[in-house]
Amino acid sequence: MAEPRSPRYKSEAADQLLVEPLDAMTLIYQRRSGVTHIVAEPVPEILAVMGNDLLSAEDVATRLANNFDIGTSDAVAIILARLEELVEELGPNGVRV
Repeated sequence: MAEPRSPRYKSEAADQLLVEPLDAMTLIYQRRSGVTHIVAEPVPEILAVMGNDLLSAEDVATRLANNFDIGTSDAVAIILARLEELVEELGPNGVRV
């Protein structure tokens, strides 16, 4: 029996998101829905490394580890939880599974 694949996530296209840092928080305006989301780290970093690619939490952790001083083993669980929150927060037009 094949091992089940990890969920894959895809961010909305960059031209559909207006990202504005605001002190420790970041505002993300989602053009398609007309909703502004207030997020904290590591959400902007996750969206930045995702680009327009279809990625698993492991893929995102690896990309973040390449850009920042973090280990992938600890990051995967944290990133998976944040991606699930993004799916809930941004809805079907934001981060998709």
